[in-house]
Amino acid sequence: MQSAIQTEPSATAAFSGWTTRRWLRAGVAGTLLVLAVLGSLGGWAMWRTSEITTQLVDWRSPALIDAMRVEQALVNQETGIRGYGLSGRSDFLQPYAEGVAAEKAALRRLRPLVEGDTRARADLATVERLAGTWQRRIAEPVSAADAQEAIALSTRRATEGKSAFDALRGAMTRQQGHLQSERERAVQDLRRAVTLRNWMFAVIAGVIALVAVLVFEGLRRGVTGPLARLGTAAREVAGGRFDRSLVGTGPADLRQLASDVESMRRRLVEELQFSEGARRLLDEQTEDLKRSNTELEQFAYVASHDLQEPLRKVSSFTQLLQRRYGGQLDDKADQYIAFAVDGANRMQLLINDLLAFSRVGRVHNDHQTVDLEGVLDRTLDALSVSVEESGAEITHDPLPTVVGDSTQLGMLWQNLLSNAIKFRSPDRPPRIHVGAVSDGGVWEFTVTDNGIGIAPEFQEKVFVLFQRLHTKDAYPGTGIGLAMCKKVVEFHGGTIGIDPDYKLGTRVVLTLPAAGSAPAGEREARA
Repeated sequence: MQSAIQTEPSATAAFSGWTTRRWLRAGVAGTLLVLAVLGSLGGWAMWRTSEITTQLVDWRSPALIDAMRVEQALVNQETGIRGYGLSGRSDFLQPYAEGVAAEKAALRRLRPLVEGDTRARADLATVERLAGTWQRRIAEPVSAADAQEAIALSTRRATEGKSAFDALRGAMTRQQGHLQSERERAVQDLRRAVTLRNWMFAVIAGVIALVAVLVFEGLRRGVTGPLARLGTAAREVAGGRFDRSLVGTGPADLRQLASDVESMRRRLVEELQFSEGARRLLDEQTEDLKRSNTELEQFAYVASHDLQEPLRKVSSFTQLLQRRYGGQLDDKADQYIAFAVDGANRMQLLINDLLAFSRVGRVHNDHQTVDLEGVLDRTLDALSVSVEESGAEITHDPLPTVVGDSTQLGMLWQNLLSNAIKFRSPDRPPRIHVGAVSDGGVWEFTVTDNGIGIAPEFQEKVFVLFQRLHTKDAYPGTGIGLAMCKKVVEFHGGTIGIDPDYKLGTRVVLTLPAAGSAPAGEREARA
C-alpha cells in the first residue's frame, strides 16, 4: 500500500510534463489502436458469417438438393423398370431413360460438393455401389430384354429387385439425413455467427461512442476548459481587474501559456503603476505650467500697461527735446538725443511684438472656416503703402478655405509678405508669388520672392526668437516675425520651413490642414 502511494505522485509527475500535442498524439494513437482491434474483430465476425453462408449456400444445400434429385432419378428408374416388367409396354422405358440421365447429372454435381466431407463421400459411395448393383442385376437386364422376356425376368427377380432397391432406398435416406443434419448444423452456426456479428457491431458502436465521450471529456478538461478559464481571467484583467491572478491548468504548454500571460499581467501592472506615477507627476507639472502661464499673462499685462507708460514718457520727452533744442546744441548732443528717441521707439516696438507673440494660441483661438483669399486681400490692403513704395508685384494662386483663426492667419500672411518686401534685392523690384497646392487633407503654400535670399546655414535659425541676420540700420525689425509665423503655423497643425533648393531668392514653404480636419490647437483644446 505504501509503495502504491509512493508510486502515484511519480506517475502524476511523469504525465504533468506532457504538452497538448503529446496528449493528442497519445489519445489519437490509443483511439486508432482500439478502433483497429474493434475493426479486426468486426472483420473476423463478418468473415465468419460470410464463410458459413457460403458453405451453406454453395455446399450444404446444393448437396442435399442433388442427393434428393439422385433419389428421385433412381425412383423414376425403378418405377419405369417395374412397369415395363409387369406390362411389357415399352413406353415405361421412357421414365427409366430420363431417370438414368437425371441420375448422371445429379451425381456429376454432387461429387464435388461432398469432396471435403468424409462421411458424405462414404454415403455417396454406398449409394452409387447399391445403385450400380440394382442396375446391373435388375434394371439393365430388364430394359434390354423384349416384352415377354422382360416380364419373365422381372417375375423371377422380383424379390431380389425389391430387396436391392430397399437397401438402396435406405442408403439414400441415410445420406439425406446426414446431409440434412450437416445443413441444419450449418444453419445453427450461421445463426450464432450472425448473432455474434450483431453483438460485435453493437459493442463496436458502444466502444466508439464511449471513445467519443472520453475524447470530448478529455478535450474539455485538458484543452477547452483550461483555455476557457484562462480566457475568462484574461478578459477580467483586460476589463480592469489587474489584481486578478492567472493560474494555469491542463497540459504543460497551456500552463506555460498561463504563466507567460501572468508575467505579462505583472509587467502591465508595473507599467501601469509607473504610468500612474508619471501621470501624477505630469499633473503636478501641468499645474505648475498653468501657474507659470498665469504669471506670464500677468507679466504680459504689466508689460502692456505698466512698462508702456514710462516708455511713452521717455519717448515723448526725448522727442520734445529733439524738437525744442534740435540745432541749438552741438552735433554730439543732437546725436545723443536721436539715439534716445530711436531706442525708445524700438523698445516700444519690441514690447508690442512680444505681446503679439505671446497672444498666439492664447488670446486669438477662434477656429472656424477661413477664406484665405479674403485674408490675403486684407493683408495686401494693410501693406499697400510698402507695396507702392517698393514697387512690389504680388501674385497668387487661387487660395482655398481652411480651418483656423482668421486673426492669426492674417498675422502670418502679413509677416511673410512684409519680410519678402523688406528683404528685397537693391537692384530689382520685388516679385512675390503665393502658391497653393492640395495634398490630400493638407494644403501646401509657398511664398516665393526674388530678394536677397537666406544662406543655408541660417535657414533654420531665422525661425528662432530675436534671431537677426542683419543690423537694424540695414534692415529694421525685432527678429520676432518668422518666430511668430512658426508659432501660428504649428498651432494650426502645420509645418513651415525654407526651401533649400530655391536659389533665386527665398521660398518659404508651409502647410495648413484643409477644411474638415481639425487643427492641432483645436485637438489639444478638445483633449
